[in-house]
Parts: sequence; structure tokens; C-alpha cells
Amino acid sequence: MANFTSNRYDVVVCGAGPAGLMAACTLGRLTGGARRVLLLDKKEPWKEPIFCAEAVSRDWLSELWPIDSSFVRGTVSGVYYTSPKRYRAEFYRKDCGLILDRARFHRSISDGCVAAGVECRYDALIKKLEKTADGWNVSVSVAGGEMETLSATVVIDASGPSCKLTRGIECLKGIESGDADLEPAIFAVAEGVEHSREHIELLFGSEFESGYGWLFPRDGKEVNIGFVLGKDAKHEVPLRQKLLDFIAHDYPGAKVKAIYGGAIACTGTEQRPFAKCGLFKAGDAASCVNPMSRSGIMEALVCGKVVAESVKEWLDDSGANREAIEAKTLDRWMAVLGKKHQQVARAKAGFYKISDAQLDRAAVKLSKIPREKQSMFRIFFTVLWSCPSLIWKMRSFLW
Repeated sequence: MANFTSNRYDVVVCGAGPAGLMAACTLGRLTGGARRVLLLDKKEPWKEPIFCAEAVSRDWLSELWPIDSSFVRGTVSGVYYTSPKRYRAEFYRKDCGLILDRARFHRSISDGCVAAGVECRYDALIKKLEKTADGWNVSVSVAGGEMETLSATVVIDASGPSCKLTRGIECLKGIESGDADLEPAIFAVAEGVEHSREHIELLFGSEFESGYGWLFPRDGKEVNIGFVLGKDAKHEVPLRQKLLDFIAHDYPGAKVKAIYGGAIACTGTEQRPFAKCGLFKAGDAASCVNPMSRSGIMEALVCGKVVAESVKEWLDDSGANREAIEAKTLDRWMAVLGKKHQQVARAKAGFYKISDAQLDRAAVKLSKIPREKQSMFRIFFTVLWSCPSLIWKMRSFLW
């Protein structure tokens, strides 16, 4: 096994996004290096990370990882909610969020993994998982070479929302998610757009069917402009053209540098187990996203930590209680974020039935509340008076 220090591991983590990185690092720290933990990905997580808006809650992140200026692009102190007619309402809370440099953030957690005794290989393409009598066989191709097979007692699948790594495995029936969990999203990195560096802008209305548009600041020069649509939205024009039309209409001075797109997880937590037969799912692979905002970075970090705690308990158990520990993993997630996500998911369909006129009316009323009087109590009753169903949108997006 020239490419690895062993052919047998206690835990193999598949995928080095936020969920996989956090799961591996937490396990390394919890076990003090006493367990063999291997983290695999086909590329280094600080090179070409999945692009996204990169905004996170400061409070949530500070509970999970030390905040360092090296991976922070800027701070967020407010959100502009923009209606179909482009009426804008501001919600302000000083330094409530952060805009991350996701590549550097991944590097920070990866360094934490190494310090915690985790073996990391970022040139390993995972080809196949196979259940064995005492664990799992993990077939891996390293640097495009021949296939190697590793043994693992536990596998953590943090491979993302659309990976087929665990599909078709008989013992895992009941924890699988499918393509129905995915929605189309597209965005551009652009320059030349006048914007507030401390504000996120979110745009709502029928032009973004069952979704929303956005502008996220990056470094003071670049911005992220894009939108997500519901999985059943009808695409009258190609998404790329729709994005370019949106940018030309709302941000005519924008100079588009690059466009990115793909399918993102959207459903939030369902009552589907996270673990079975010694395989645990984490992050997008477990549909741990906010179903309204589709945010997933913080959800992935939280889920990675929760899963690592369950895996540690599972490994320490003699075997009699392992099925109960697997079942309890979902309960742990539900206690932290899952119940909130389910509430948002139940309100999602109702929110997208709100008319453009109602959204415009609510934005006008909210725009008249000055910053110094923006208490949740006042916002709640202002929105309730103009459009009761908008309450759920505010619950989803406010930190």
C-alpha cells in the first residue's frame, strides 16, 4: 500500500468539503489520534472549491471554528430584501455575518485535520463502496493510477448531493436521497457593480420561480450575482441567458468574469436516517441544507460535527447498541438545526404562492422602518399587517 500508511482504517471519510473536513477533524480530536482516520478527495479542498455565495453567520461559525482574518473576505451587517418592482427594504444588524474566502477556510480546517492526526489524501478518486462482514471495502484510484482497496470499519459519506457512491447498496435502503432533492442554480462573479460591501441583496418574485435572486459582496471589487429556481420551474430560456439578462437589467455596468452553475440540494432534513450498517451521511449527502435559502456551509459544518460525535460513540460501543447510535444521529441533527429546517420546509410552498403585488407592498412598508427601530417585534407586525405569509421568509433568512 505505497499510497497509504495502512490498508485498514477505523474511519474513511469520503469527500473533503465542509462536512467531510469537519467530520474528520472532529473525529481526530475526539479520539486523540487513537483511531486511524483517513480523509479522501479527488482534489485538494483549497483548490477549486465549489463556488457559492460564501456568506455565513458569525455567531454560528465562532462556535464551530476559530475565526481568523486569513479566510474572511469581509463582514456583513445587513440584508436588502428587494421586491419584483425593486422596492428595497433593509434589515440591519452590525457584523452579523461573514463573507468567507472558502478556499482558505478549507485550508484552515484541513490543517486542523493534519494536526489532529488525520491522514489526508487529496488525489484519491473513490470508485466503489462494498459492504463486508466486518465493515466496508473502499476502492480508490490514486492520482489516476491503478485501483487500490482499503478496509474501513466505518465510512462517512460527505460526497455531496448528487454523488452515486452509495446508490444500489442493498443494506443502505432507506437512507438514500435522489435527484429530486436538487434544484438548478447559476451565478456569475462580476466587477464594476456599485454595491454596499456590508449588505447582501436578495431579490424575490415570479421571475425567480420558486427561488430567488441575489447579490453577495466578495472583496470590495467583485460580487456574486445569481439565482436559484425551484426544481419544477419551467425554463423558457437557458439558465445562462436568463442570468445574463438579469445582470444586464439590474446591474448594467457589470463586467462578468466567470459563470458557474449546477444542481444544489434543496429539501432540508427529511425523516430519513443518517446512518445504517456503519455508513454515516453528512452535509449535502444527508440533505442538510436550509430548504428556503438553500444555504449549506454552516449546515455542513454542524452536520459534520454531529456525525463525528456519533461515529466516536459507535466505535467505542461493543456492538450491542450500534443500531441505536445510528438511529440517534438523526435525532442529534434535529435537535440542533433539523426541526427549524422542517418548519421552513413546510412554509416553503406557501411562500412561493405570494403574489408579486404582495411582495411589493410588504417591501414598501418595511422600507419605512428606520434602522434604530428595527426590532423583531416591529418587523413582525409590519409584515403581518401587509402580508401574513411573508413571516416565514424572514424566519428563514434573518440570522
